[in-house]
Amino acid sequence: MPEADVVTLSRLQFAFTISFHIIFPALTIGLSGFLVLVEAFWLRTGDEAWRRLYQFWVRLFALSFGMGVVSGVVLSYEFGTNWATFSRIVGPVLGPLMAFEVLTAFFMEAGFLGIMLFGWDKVGPRLHFLATCLVGFGTVVSAFWILSANSWMQTPQGAHFDASADHFVPDSWLAIIFNPSFPYRFTHMVAAAYLTSALAIAGISAIYLLAGKHTVLARKSYSIALWAILILAPLQIFLGDQHGLNVLEHQPMKVAAMEANWDRQARAPIIFFAIPDAKKETNHFEIALPGIASLILTHDIDGIVPGLKDVPRADRPPVGIVFWSFRVMVALGLLFLLIGAWSAFARWRGVLETDKWLMRLAAVSTPLGLVAILAGWWVAEVGRQPFTVYGHLRTVDSISPVVDAGAVTTSLVIFLIVYGGLFGAYLYYVSKIIRVGPRPFEYAEPEAIQGARPGLVLPPQEPDEGGARA
Repeated sequence: MPEADVVTLSRLQFAFTISFHIIFPALTIGLSGFLVLVEAFWLRTGDEAWRRLYQFWVRLFALSFGMGVVSGVVLSYEFGTNWATFSRIVGPVLGPLMAFEVLTAFFMEAGFLGIMLFGWDKVGPRLHFLATCLVGFGTVVSAFWILSANSWMQTPQGAHFDASADHFVPDSWLAIIFNPSFPYRFTHMVAAAYLTSALAIAGISAIYLLAGKHTVLARKSYSIALWAILILAPLQIFLGDQHGLNVLEHQPMKVAAMEANWDRQARAPIIFFAIPDAKKETNHFEIALPGIASLILTHDIDGIVPGLKDVPRADRPPVGIVFWSFRVMVALGLLFLLIGAWSAFARWRGVLETDKWLMRLAAVSTPLGLVAILAGWWVAEVGRQPFTVYGHLRTVDSISPVVDAGAVTTSLVIFLIVYGGLFGAYLYYVSKIIRVGPRPFEYAEPEAIQGARPGLVLPPQEPDEGGARA
């Protein structure tokens, strides 16, 4: 069996690289959907403001898309270097799923991305809109295959382990793809991606409005983003609840770690604050409300919640990380619900574009969607431990047999340095794009777009800063 420090270092390395990577697909999924909506408005109205809004946000999309591709390639190499045993054992199942993602999603995105970014004056409006739609659809298809593979590791079915060959053998691809947790994980993650992008769009737009810059375009993106938050925040809470019920059924120890619940019990309390102690199997400084955890998890206040003591210590996930990550995710979800409800109230009162406190809250919340995604991802992945394939393949048995601690440490340090530089460059260019803002333009009466369906023409807007009109 490999040394424990090699396993720990390899886990830390993969956790760092996957956490870094997941930020960018989440943004590209949501931003591509926003771009589809904005270009549809431009095609329908002929209002140049929508086109300029598209051309501003597509730069942030392209930058995030590029970072996602670069950071995602590294993960494939890690499967072969640090996790070769895992790759050999699960390769017949996960290999085809990864290939499907490349053949269907990545090729679609890469094939039409050039038209989307550079085709405004080279192709017709309908073809450009089709390219935008296909890129946006491709991001969701990519999430479909990646989350199907990840969900199979969480709730494996449709394959059996062949002891003579020492690897899994597929029995039913439909059962593998649509494994028990996949529908819940897929919808929860895609909704999180759209909500995260809506928060980023609303926050950046609020910054412009507070500064009095690019106000004509910012008002449009701010309003759309707040509508999205109003719809997505409660939807995400509902999807999270359904996902939680599924986790309780298939991964009870993950739920026990989320709640820091040590003993199986009815009327389990919801714990607002505690310091879990895995060695003593107890919680210190616990602040809890009796019965509520059972009500939330089982929809019955007398429902039974599993305890960590139901299994040996070796089969328990790390409690502290799962417990606190889950609370961060839930707290942020409630904050997003507040933003949506506040925006609805402000819109009803007719002060959406003048409510400075709502704008300040939106601006502060710009990156918080990504924080919530990372917290949720850590709950899912750390809560699966000590297994890579839940209930079948342990993490300590998944490591490459020839990798040593020195090599993993060196590569981890290199990743920290290189990724730190990449992220710094990403933030620099994002802030530069935001500082420059959308290109100014003179207002012209909207005209029907050739080849597009004519529709409502928006009236002239008030002058923006510098005399520009939208």
